[in-house]
This record gives sequence, C-alpha cells and structure tokens, in this order.
Amino acid sequence: MTTTNLKQGLYRQCQVFVDNRLQAIQKTIDEIQISLTSETKSSAGDKHETGRAMLQIEREKAGQQLAEIQKLNQILSKIDLSQTSNNIGLGSIVLTSNANYFITISAGELKVDNQKFYAISANTPIGQLLLGKQKGDQITFRDYEFEIISII
Repeated sequence: MTTTNLKQGLYRQCQVFVDNRLQAIQKTIDEIQISLTSETKSSAGDKHETGRAMLQIEREKAGQQLAEIQKLNQILSKIDLSQTSNNIGLGSIVLTSNANYFITISAGELKVDNQKFYAISANTPIGQLLLGKQKGDQITFRDYEFEIISII
C-alpha cells in the first residue's frame, strides 16, 4: 500500500468515527425533542416540570457533544493528505519502535492492511511529546523509551 493510500485509509476511518458519533448525538437530540414536544401537562404539575427540566439538561449535554464533534470535523478538514514532512505535525503518520500513530483526532485504534495505528490528538500527552520530532529521535513516555522510525 502506498503512503498516500495508507493516509487516506486512516483518514477515512477517522471520518467514519466522527460520522458515527454525529449520528448517535443527532438521534439523541431528536429523541429529546420528541419527548419535549409530546409530553403533556399532567395533573401532577411538579412531576411534569421536573421531567421537562431533566430533558432540557439532557438536550444541553447533547448540544455540547455536538459542538465537540464539530470541532473534530474542523480538525479533520485541516489535514492535507498529500503533505509529508520531516517533522511530526497534524496529519503525520508516525512509526515508532513501540506503536504506530496517526496525529489527527482521538479515535482510538485503527487497522489498515493488518497494521495497527492509534489515532491520537495533537493535544494528548503522547501527541504533545511527538509534535515537532524527527526520524531517529528518542521519546520517553510513561517509563517507556522508544525511537521514531519513520514519519509519513
């Protein structure tokens, strides 16, 4: 697999991760909206008001999650899949003696051609350590020392 195809494969998996989260949050928001509009005022007024207040809180939480997903989409949109660099930055694939990383968003473990990669945000502790590093640099993270073998 070419490096461009590898990067595209990892990118697509990150996009699917974000899309799935977006669909789940949108479904939650829709369900809350249906609950809010279908709930009728009962004879137990306080119970009704408490139920509505709980639904409002749930809707606010879902709105915050939606904003987070929009931030993830913005980060993904900034990645230039054709760009390669000697220094690790957003969109870099980093092969190390310990693990392989894709510096994008925190999407967990991804697999391409039976190779494992960890999609990590540049803001994570390991992401912060890797940013700006070059091939051959040694990294120490949580008492583990490893070497950067390649940057794609």
